[in-house]
Amino acid sequence: MTSADELYMRRALELAALGRGAASPNPMVGCVIVHNGAIIGEGWHQQYGGPHAEVHAVQAVPDKSLLPGSRVYVTLEPCSHFGKTPPCADLLISSGVRDVVICNTDPNPLVAGRGIKRLQEAGIQVQTGLLEAEGLKLNKRFFTFQNLKRPYIILKWAETADGFIAGPGCERVQISGRLARRLVHKWRTEEQAIMVGTRTALHDNPHLDARHWPGRKPLRIVIDRQLQLPPHLHLFDGSQPTLVYNYLKQEQMQENLSFVQLDEQQDLLPQLFHDLYQRNVLSVLVEGGTYLLESLLQAGLWDEAFIFKNANKTLGAGIKAPAMATGRLKEMQTFGSDLLFHFNNFE
Repeated sequence: MTSADELYMRRALELAALGRGAASPNPMVGCVIVHNGAIIGEGWHQQYGGPHAEVHAVQAVPDKSLLPGSRVYVTLEPCSHFGKTPPCADLLISSGVRDVVICNTDPNPLVAGRGIKRLQEAGIQVQTGLLEAEGLKLNKRFFTFQNLKRPYIILKWAETADGFIAGPGCERVQISGRLARRLVHKWRTEEQAIMVGTRTALHDNPHLDARHWPGRKPLRIVIDRQLQLPPHLHLFDGSQPTLVYNYLKQEQMQENLSFVQLDEQQDLLPQLFHDLYQRNVLSVLVEGGTYLLESLLQAGLWDEAFIFKNANKTLGAGIKAPAMATGRLKEMQTFGSDLLFHFNNFE
């Protein structure tokens, strides 16, 4: 592989990232088609259920007679099965491309090398592993989902300078500033689901939407073991899909509200995440209170954590923030009056 090959693959990765929040539960994929050292077509997976990156790239080529003999750079192994769209491997074969350079192979059992094999059997040269680490990072949600059989789990909370997440008696306190709140709403559009526990739902009565940022509203998830939450809460307003995990009933109440019964004799969180895996939920942003967040931290059921700390605000008493005892601090940024600490649990 040459420096030019890396340049084209980096462009494909840039394109793939444009699908963040819209492609899931599919992975983000970008594709660049090059003929005689010039890009003649490019595309990315823009929307779940819509055409894949390879389709957009081929359609973008003005002169289709240039496709035979062209080199294709794609960030993930082309699919070889019929899903919501036809196989992309077949499209590349019928287009007559000369060779295909792939960043990451696809661990999905429906693909898992079959796309590469189909291309090779058609006489197309295939190379894999170019900028592999960058591709794994880009699609960390997808690879975690495929390899660990659970959603990618992101924890988020805000705490005061003296380490409190709420006031006495779970009193709701606005801790983070305006810029931080907008950033969180942006994150909500990028993850498939957002989750809280019983106490947060009861005391904060959150909407769990993304009204401060354009994009897709997440699936709302609330844990209510004994179904203690009152029906007037925003979570039950039917405005967006909502799952209520509990021990008492399994019931579809209305189009956007489902009660999912779990086994009280088993650990709740592994059951919950297994159910979300079965529902093809790729990622979950957890904005719960200390009990839920610490349960996930102690169980090791998390991948990243974002902690906002307002250095100018103290409470003196209240609900203590979770203790970040494990994980690695990746970076720290300033957002207005807030410091943002970013931890991960996999490096």
